[in-house]
Amino acid sequence: MTRFGRPQVLALVCIAVLFGILALGAAPFHAPGNQVTWIGVRPGIRLGDYGTLSSSRAFDASAMRDPAACSVEIWMRSNRRSDFNTFLAFYTPESAHRFSMHQSLSDLAVSTLAKSQHWTIPMLYVDHIFREGKPVFLTVTLSVHQAAIYLNGSLAKTSRDFPFQSGDCTGRLILGDSPLQPDSWSGQMLGLAIYDRALTPVEAARNYRRWMTEGRPAAAGEAGPVALYLFDEDAGDRVHDRAGGLDLDIPASYGVVDKAMLEPVWSEFHMTESYWIGNLKNVIGFIPLGVCFFAYFRFVRRSRHAVLATAILGAAASLTIEIFQAYLPTRDSGTTDLVTNTLGTVLGAMLHKSAAPRLIAVFPWLGFLYPIAETGAKTDAG
Repeated sequence: MTRFGRPQVLALVCIAVLFGILALGAAPFHAPGNQVTWIGVRPGIRLGDYGTLSSSRAFDASAMRDPAACSVEIWMRSNRRSDFNTFLAFYTPESAHRFSMHQSLSDLAVSTLAKSQHWTIPMLYVDHIFREGKPVFLTVTLSVHQAAIYLNGSLAKTSRDFPFQSGDCTGRLILGDSPLQPDSWSGQMLGLAIYDRALTPVEAARNYRRWMTEGRPAAAGEAGPVALYLFDEDAGDRVHDRAGGLDLDIPASYGVVDKAMLEPVWSEFHMTESYWIGNLKNVIGFIPLGVCFFAYFRFVRRSRHAVLATAILGAAASLTIEIFQAYLPTRDSGTTDLVTNTLGTVLGAMLHKSAAPRLIAVFPWLGFLYPIAETGAKTDAG
């Protein structure tokens, strides 16, 4: 190569790799439609891969008889074996995570503490709740003294250590997703009731039988729910509250209520398969960036700190992606990716140092990764 030699080819490849990574990190470039539809043949709504709905205003603690206790009844059917997804959460700007309910594989998980407060989030689990395509009726009763979970009217688990505090069942109600990051749950919701007290075991069993036979809870009047959603509208963009007037809105486009930017590592951490696979992909995805730009900084720019310069570039590219993703409803914006992407960049640089000469010997067309050979200059690969 003469007029257009290896250094120029390397620069073009580096630019292509950089813009390719930026494009992949920012895709898709639009908000998808909100995948919430009415079942039609019977009461209920169906949530797809990206679907959510939320209350038009917040549940007010001052309007509740006992803000230090609450109960939730939900009749639902899961469409998939979710790794970890949120299907119900209460939210306020001051405390993004109050009481929330999640599907973890086939298990139910409930929590009240904000993720950002703890490395290990206290959660109450009940194993093997969800079966794909099979409806389940869950009752969760909470107070400062005890939490209890009922499956189809029967007690499944209790805990006196569950960290429930006054007001954890207040704020905006979010269904089908997390309030901070895309965490969509896919399935059907067939009925939902919320109470401002802890139901007794007798009430939990009685309400389950009534829901199954009449499609609504047994309690009425002062003992009834403060919010009741029967999902029987069959059309429209609103689910009406049959108890207190706190309707649920169905937006036209999918979006996260209060999308977080650069969520902390400890808040994103999950001991789930998808979490580790995603991190591995982030490391691998930035290795080509490290390979290309290490070669550019080392052999074209003749930098003595090529690894450091490459790592800084990788971190800057990752930060740019995470800032973009804060405005993309289907993407997570977090600091974990900054760590894994920078690690991948450094691994790429180290891979070039150790393997480039051997690879070029086998694949001569990769010679642009070692442009110093074209000038005949004497230097090592470090």
